[in-house]
Amino acid sequence: MDTQHITTFMAVAELGSFSLAAERLHLTQPAVSKRIALLEQSLRAKLFDRIGKQLSLTHAGNTLLPRAEHILELVSEAEHAIDRLNNRIAGKLSIATSHHIGLHHLPPVLQRFSSQYPDVNLDLHFLDSEKALEAVEQGLFDLGVITLPDTAPAGIEQIPVWHDELHFVASPSHPLAGRHINLSDLAQHKAILPDSNTYTTALVGSMFADQSLTLNVDMVTNHLDTIKMMVAIGLGWGVLPTSMLDASLCSLTLGSPALSRRLGVIYHRNRHQSNPAQKFIESLQAGGVDDHSAML
Repeated sequence: MDTQHITTFMAVAELGSFSLAAERLHLTQPAVSKRIALLEQSLRAKLFDRIGKQLSLTHAGNTLLPRAEHILELVSEAEHAIDRLNNRIAGKLSIATSHHIGLHHLPPVLQRFSSQYPDVNLDLHFLDSEKALEAVEQGLFDLGVITLPDTAPAGIEQIPVWHDELHFVASPSHPLAGRHINLSDLAQHKAILPDSNTYTTALVGSMFADQSLTLNVDMVTNHLDTIKMMVAIGLGWGVLPTSMLDASLCSLTLGSPALSRRLGVIYHRNRHQSNPAQKFIESLQAGGVDDHSAML
């Protein structure tokens, strides 16, 4: 069995969709279908049932799934063991990261790392932090660079790198701009925030819930740059990190304690870390902190 075919099978099984698996793996949908067909041919068994728009694992697919995960773990362990024996900093390093961290925090780290270790093939994937955490937990990526949860799953090790202070912001023309306000004032105006299941919105939601206030979310997007644009043109207030503040936004003065979140790197404790993964973690710890969000 080809390990690429197994990886594709696991992605389709997790996402329940050939098209979503194709997006994750940066393949075309026909390429994903071909890999699954070749795997089914080699196993002489059908792995998925398609009923209408629903995709589900067959009995053979359910039998293969845990063994497929084990096969990939064994292959990865063999590759890492050989790399360690050779003491080489080379090979593929797969990283899942959020769009905000990937655009605003990682570039200088990636640049330095690529310059220092040119034989490492960086495989960077952009996912919401919550999805990246799930993917690392399932062994789909070597590392995740994400907004860290307050409590990580049992198998996940997390290392804080950046302290990200968050600000309530609005357009300079917003009715609340330039005033000393409280959460009850914000509750009377429309908010633009990420999905309710994200760490950031959970932080904001808990503040409102503590004061028995209703959070009036009018628009939702997980891309902070999109939130910044919509807030800047006056469509509502939002919450953004210090690194994104500029003259297009007005930071709102609240009596409530400042919000902050931790950004950092995660990996699975049961996954053997390759030399590139270890060096990348070291690079983050040594040079990940920037002037806008120094780790306290």
